[in-house]
Amino acid sequence: MSDSSKTRQGPVGIDELLEQVRAAYERVGPEEAATAAAEGALLVDIRYAELRERDGLIPGALVVERNELEWRLDPQGSHRAPQATNHDLRVVVICNEGYASSLAVASLHQLGLHRATDLTGGFQAWRAAGLPVSL
Repeated sequence: MSDSSKTRQGPVGIDELLEQVRAAYERVGPEEAATAAAEGALLVDIRYAELRERDGLIPGALVVERNELEWRLDPQGSHRAPQATNHDLRVVVICNEGYASSLAVASLHQLGLHRATDLTGGFQAWRAAGLPVSL
């Protein structure tokens, strides 16, 4: 990154924003996500209903649509999901193709969920890897 881009102020494009937020954590692939889930990580599917109905669900994943994510995963929040027990919770966010999930992870990091990450390639990568999907 050049010195001028470090000090640049003003709007950034979505590609640059994704690059910036993804630099702050390590993303996982489908097999790593499955292993993390087996070791107690919370898989969180943020896809909207039409995609879940069309493509199916990852067994055991918590479904929380993107517009509710922060409220449901904030361990201090009054609307939190029962699984959102503490800020050390390992969370793997899953969207359809791995873009919206990256932005969601940035938001979760701001809430203190420092172990949050997302699935590279999203649900489509999970399915392509032959991992379990329920219809």
